Amino acid sequence: MAGLAPFLVLCAYVLGFYRVEAAPDALSSLNSSFCHGGLEVIYPELDINNCLIIPKHMKLRDKVSTVWKSPQINFSAAHKKKMYVLVMVDPDAPSRTKPTSAHWRHWLVVNIQGSTLKKGHMHGTTLTDYHPPTPPQKSGFHRYQFMLFKQPPDTAVSLTEQEKSVRGKWDLQAFIKRFHLGAPVATLQFLTQNYKD
Repeated sequence: MAGLAPFLVLCAYVLGFYRVEAAPDALSSLNSSFCHGGLEVIYPELDINNCLIIPKHMKLRDKVSTVWKSPQINFSAAHKKKMYVLVMVDPDAPSRTKPTSAHWRHWLVVNIQGSTLKKGHMHGTTLTDYHPPTPPQKSGFHRYQFMLFKQPPDTAVSLTEQEKSVRGKWDLQAFIKRFHLGAPVATLQFLTQNYKD
């Protein structure tokens, strides 16, 4: 029994360290305050429903960048008869200290039916195909932000030819104003860095 105590202390330390790295309170208050509204982003081995830092544990940073396809999106508060717009951007491209290509557009889906979004199945029109988080080596942590907007009725949301031609330097605010999207109903972000760093 005496030999069990040091083992339990060691387990508590190891598990505590993992929790500190992955928990929302490990983020700055600015980063953790971004998340609101109950949006859920679900990868095969990672269910994100709060702001967090993707841990190195189980090669999760590698998998989110090189293995996993687009995540499942769930928003249980969706209104069945409403339509939604989902945006995923990196405001830290190519690095957080010099974000000269912000906002890098990773994913854009419009005409999302609230009835399916409520059940965790996203049916809509993809304007920008999903591109996984791939922060350059030695560029530090990047924020990957998901924003869900209500799509105004009878509004055909689209990208200009210029926007279609490049993902970087996207003027997200101009896009939001152009289609009167207003404030997002839910937001979520995670931070990760190049898995080789």
